[in-house]
Amino acid sequence: MKTRVLIVDDEPYAIEIIEGYLAKFSEMELVGKCGDAIQAFQLLQQKQVDLMFLDIQMPGIKGTDLLRSLKNPPKVIFTTAYSEYALEGFELNAIDYLLKPISFERFMRAIDKVYQMHDHQNKAMVTHEVPVGDHEAFIYLKVERKTVKININDILWIESLRDYVKVITKEQTYVSKQKISLLEEMLPDNKFIRIHRSFLIALGKIDSFYSYRLDINGHELPIGRNYKQEVQKRLKAEQFS
Repeated sequence: MKTRVLIVDDEPYAIEIIEGYLAKFSEMELVGKCGDAIQAFQLLQQKQVDLMFLDIQMPGIKGTDLLRSLKNPPKVIFTTAYSEYALEGFELNAIDYLLKPISFERFMRAIDKVYQMHDHQNKAMVTHEVPVGDHEAFIYLKVERKTVKININDILWIESLRDYVKVITKEQTYVSKQKISLLEEMLPDNKFIRIHRSFLIALGKIDSFYSYRLDINGHELPIGRNYKQEVQKRLKAEQFS
């Protein structure tokens, strides 16, 4: 079942940002966008809303006042440019409090809290490498609230986003709550190498490399200073293997 979402903000650009972020989560369904609290109040009488991204400082009625007026309010994530409203927001049992400008990384953390409240914990990645032929080896990756099968040979690189990782293939990018260090342990070290604290790459996907960076599928990835010696050693070995 999808989570029905309403965005309430008097800034069109802020709505656009949140809408764009939401589009990356398949289980989030945008059911409305409102520019003020009155419009939001009316829409809430007509549609079922599970989650509301609610700006606090708006002309006329503040977002916090709107929330207080609702007998059965949806779950709320406050969005505002003013940190002084944080305490008031949490006193109203908000799931989270996002300060503008909102980064995608911070947005993901808020969405994860929503999932946890639905008793669908985004826990450790379910990772299995199947001990068959190289072309069939795969991992299972927890993405949002579903588990996705990814062929190991399709992975170009993996990027760390603190508590999350992005797994990049030619066709798609997968975002999961996990540490890059666990993936480094799970993936075969003859096929993958850590080149930076934030990047784990597939050796067979490298198009070209320099002492400070390498290129994969048209993207430049940095080689970290602490990884440089091991990376150069591995790349030279690959040339003569």
